Amino acid sequence: MSGGYCQECGTELIDKYLENEGIIPFCPKCGQYRFPMYNVAVSMIVIDRKTGRILLIRQYGRPSFILVAGYVNRTEPLEDAVVREIREETGMTVSEIRFNRTRFFEPSNTLMCNFTAFVDDASELHTNEEIDSCGWFTGDEARKSIKQGSLASYFLNAYLDEAR
Repeated sequence: MSGGYCQECGTELIDKYLENEGIIPFCPKCGQYRFPMYNVAVSMIVIDRKTGRILLIRQYGRPSFILVAGYVNRTEPLEDAVVREIREETGMTVSEIRFNRTRFFEPSNTLMCNFTAFVDDASELHTNEEIDSCGWFTGDEARKSIKQGSLASYFLNAYLDEAR
């Protein structure tokens, strides 16, 4: 299970039982359990409060639409990361944030935390170099346009299903 190395000394980790936790990677040299580490990111269903439309973006030359997302900086509260990422990528100011749900994304070893973020002034939209294109969609249009089978579609569909 371990297959990793201690982040302190570089010794290969072994599997060891820890009461109330189960099998945890353990460094025999340091004598310490090394709980698995992973990345944390936020993804946002950005909604124009005036129209109720949802912002979807395309990035990195890919043809599919996804949600605005980004990694959380060390020590940064999730809510601050939501505001920062939307500001950096779209130029828009967030007026309200609501937490939706989380899901672990194995391919990038990331815990993705999804929020709904409302903007009061969609005219502020000015994307940075990370975004190839974007558009505002109704809920039904967004459901059809987002990359099917993606984590973004999971979050969007769950949000839309709950909103009904």
